[in-house]
Amino acid sequence: MASHVVGYPRMGPKRELKFALESFWDGKSSAEDLQKVATDLRASIWKQMAGAGIKYIPSNTFSYYDQVLDTTAMLGAIPERYNYTGGEIGFDIYFSMARGNASVPAMEMTKWFDTNYHFIVPELGPNTKFSYSSHKAVLEYKEAKALGIDTVPVLIGPVTYLLLSKPSKGTEKSFSPLLLLGSILPVYKEVIAELKAAGASWIQFDEPTLVMDLHSHQLDAFTNAYGELESSLSGMNVLIETYFADVTPEAYKVLTGLKGVSGFGFDFVRGSKTIDLIKSAGFPTGKYLFAGVVDGRNIWANDLSASLSILEALEAVVGKDKLVVSTSCSLMHTAVDLVNETKLDSEIKSWLAFAAQKVVEVNALAKALAGQKDEDFFTANAAAQASRKSSPRVTNAEVQKAAADLKGSDHRRVTNVSARLEAQQKKMNLPILPTTSIGSFPQTMDLRRVRREYKANKISEEEYVDAIKEEINKVVKIQEELDIDVLVHGEPERNDMVEYFGEQLSGFVFTVNGWVQSYGSRCVKPPIIYGDVSRPKAMTVFWSSMAQSMTSRPMKGMLTGPVTILNWSFVRNDQPRFETCYQIALAIKKEVEDLEAAGIQVIQIDEAALREGLPLHKSEQAFYLDWAVHSFRITNCGVQDTTQIHTHMCYSNFNDIIHSIIDMDADVITIENSRSDEKLLSVFREGVKYGAGIGPGVYDIHSPRIPSTEEIADRIRKMLAVLETNILWVNPDCGLKTRKYAEVKPALTNMVSAAKLLRAELANAK
Repeated sequence: MASHVVGYPRMGPKRELKFALESFWDGKSSAEDLQKVATDLRASIWKQMAGAGIKYIPSNTFSYYDQVLDTTAMLGAIPERYNYTGGEIGFDIYFSMARGNASVPAMEMTKWFDTNYHFIVPELGPNTKFSYSSHKAVLEYKEAKALGIDTVPVLIGPVTYLLLSKPSKGTEKSFSPLLLLGSILPVYKEVIAELKAAGASWIQFDEPTLVMDLHSHQLDAFTNAYGELESSLSGMNVLIETYFADVTPEAYKVLTGLKGVSGFGFDFVRGSKTIDLIKSAGFPTGKYLFAGVVDGRNIWANDLSASLSILEALEAVVGKDKLVVSTSCSLMHTAVDLVNETKLDSEIKSWLAFAAQKVVEVNALAKALAGQKDEDFFTANAAAQASRKSSPRVTNAEVQKAAADLKGSDHRRVTNVSARLEAQQKKMNLPILPTTSIGSFPQTMDLRRVRREYKANKISEEEYVDAIKEEINKVVKIQEELDIDVLVHGEPERNDMVEYFGEQLSGFVFTVNGWVQSYGSRCVKPPIIYGDVSRPKAMTVFWSSMAQSMTSRPMKGMLTGPVTILNWSFVRNDQPRFETCYQIALAIKKEVEDLEAAGIQVIQIDEAALREGLPLHKSEQAFYLDWAVHSFRITNCGVQDTTQIHTHMCYSNFNDIIHSIIDMDADVITIENSRSDEKLLSVFREGVKYGAGIGPGVYDIHSPRIPSTEEIADRIRKMLAVLETNILWVNPDCGLKTRKYAEVKPALTNMVSAAKLLRAELANAK
């Protein structure tokens, strides 16, 4: 019985790639230094999987930024503004597309399906020229082969690549990138030919869009693509990998009917209905079924007994020699290695499995199916499963009762938003086009050192408070000097917007090295929700009150919303997600009420990840949006009309859920807009009426580029063409923690200048 891994984390167990990337970007190390770190990481990953007994080991899943951008480079589909003139794509062009540079902005970044991972969106048009411009897939296959490891090269499939693309600038928005299928397939053929020549016997095409609700012409594209590639692929085994949800019956029929394909991969963790589909529709004779039964998106130890039952049921359909045990998706969505967690509670640690452990689980299941079951391993796993189910630390009767009591109310504020905004304006007297930022300010090395030393007990609490107070005072003064209207305290006490709250809520536990890549070098350390959630004490009131005492201007209280805490955590899988979300909402509600009682007039409850959790199938979306939006309303349903509730969202496509966003009933929403070519504004052009305050981002904070005053003013003019003057706010796309002060100060200066310029224009137009 064979074993397979869809993909593996890239950053390294101690974030080695992150630090190498940032050193290279800062000019402190060379391209050769960066490549050396990458080479060592790849070798370590391949050797680890080979040592664990994995038969089908992936290559080309490593990336310096993201795998879709790698595919754009492979195809030579470089937007004209980057002045690409041909040849192998180098780091200069590659990272300019990802991050922008001094003269041109970055490409759009958005979420990878329903995960917290991001990808760079390809920009394609009828005149896009394609050429084989990055040989990365072949080079990495050869690199592994030189180590004595035969791998399965992985490519983003041609149809998924096009379905994830958008029309390039100057192209009609109605243009379908699928029309370019015939133009990109010749490049895929070149890659395939080189891989065959190098000795590759298997190739994996990731086609996760097959789990979406696709139209018939989109499904036909898969048939056309792999029909066209069939002769090129002759002599190779071809795996089409899907993940993140069930495939529909229509997609299953198309997928299993593809020509020249040897095997099909399915996610049996998030795709719970696929097994019934396989049983009822049948499986093509002689083909391999790659069964994703080990969860690639969570950190709980696999229930080996339950997985074995699924595999045995599948074996009865496809045959023993055609079943391959696999992960449900790439393991890049989970932490790297549990071995590095030396401080984790031993009981909870026994319930977990990170990427390295999941690889072992995959092989253990494969061996068990082959009649070589490791009884000790399975017995230990069963004991851990039983321990988790019976542990008293998982349940809290008081919390469960409070969540159950939520039924019967939709938790809306009594007064409508127009009347609330009027009451808030009377109290705060803000100018038109009020300016603000999203929350965080640059996280300097000194600031990180202070937090690190405090956690390590190297400085006293008094020294820590003094240092954070000094930083807050600096941030407040900067904003006052810039003449920003509604201030933030900069969040110097927080390393991460979810981690900070999780550390103070019951039912959470944290790792030391449980890092997961979000995009590029950006890593997050998701908290683990293992039990019922409650708030033992106030979490932010001390810092927000301190910051408000430093200024007469409104100071935002900064909170992370329940849906975002949920979606950016590793969530317990022993109860429905909405139940956990309601528990978090009640905890945040207490914090909101304490902030209001402390005199904080503006409270921002970030729901950056609301869209991220949207199910991939439309039939499941209404239920999710109902409980997600309800959870947000629970947090602030009891505040006074004069308390202004903000929320923030970023880096997703929000147009299709705009009515749910309106239903959140926030007073003001700040939302990413600039990097996505102002797609958000199109919903207002199409007639959607929005009566609350809204701040579409006026510049991209994920790029070091500093926008000019006129550029920002032009964005504001576009907003004023579709939004009322009295509801429009001016703010960046997102928080500023990843930027340097040398970038932040001039960018915010230009932002405030642009707002003042537009105020003058509006006044003169009266």
